[in-house]
Amino acid sequence: MSEYKPQYHDIKADSNVLRVAVWAGADNGKSKHRPILFFNGIGANVELIAPFAEALTDRDVIAFDAPGIGGSAAAVIPYRPRQFARMATIILDQLGYTDVDVMGVSWGGVMAQQFAYQYPDRTRHLILCATAAGVVMVPGNPKALVKMAHPRRYMDPQYMLKHFQTLYGDEAGGATDHSSRLRAPTLRGYFYQLLAGIGWTSVGFLPFLKIPALVLAGDNDQIVPLINGRFLARLIPNSRLEIVKGGHLFLVSRAQEVIPMIRSFLDAPAYVPGR
Repeated sequence: MSEYKPQYHDIKADSNVLRVAVWAGADNGKSKHRPILFFNGIGANVELIAPFAEALTDRDVIAFDAPGIGGSAAAVIPYRPRQFARMATIILDQLGYTDVDVMGVSWGGVMAQQFAYQYPDRTRHLILCATAAGVVMVPGNPKALVKMAHPRRYMDPQYMLKHFQTLYGDEAGGATDHSSRLRAPTLRGYFYQLLAGIGWTSVGFLPFLKIPALVLAGDNDQIVPLINGRFLARLIPNSRLEIVKGGHLFLVSRAQEVIPMIRSFLDAPAYVPGR
């Protein structure tokens, strides 16, 4: 893994002040590769994606804490995916980025889909990890969903360690490192994230996306079962599905396996759907 660390910025996006992290790639942000705009999972602070971002030393990675999560102040009023996508464009404008490759995991995958639909002129590739098409999703293991609905997993490291495999279906070997990077969200911030997804679905617009998409799904995901990844890949015309051994956190627990897939997808001169 690289030792390079992110630069942090506090950026005002509409009425919210958001904590933004930028891992600058080769040549101090002047890489020939397009930057990645990363949308994180529910309740997750930017530090949780550090192992992934630090492995991509040849391109910039931009991520930010949602309102009330990590280092971002809680929003005064709830927001919808459309408003969240707009916050991301304001961040990109402030940092001087134009077009990006968009990536999202879990709840962040929902926001990535919304961003790609809302701002197609700024989106060149779409990578969706452990995510679904919204309210039409096939739900996961009830034991995992009950624990996920409350932010205690972020507030109590021992609780996270005890229920790691139930929650995520991943090998417990990476649990300690993962829990060490947790930063507890505010209850309002977590609730607003849950609220943002209520009633939302991408079924109506995914068939019209023209950008290439890579769908990554874990074969033992306890929160977003594999069938949801298959469904996304069928909905998006120019897409490819890759099934990863592991659970909901395969992006971290299987980084050495997943990152080459992502590089291959992003660096391909021409993408042809494998279906």
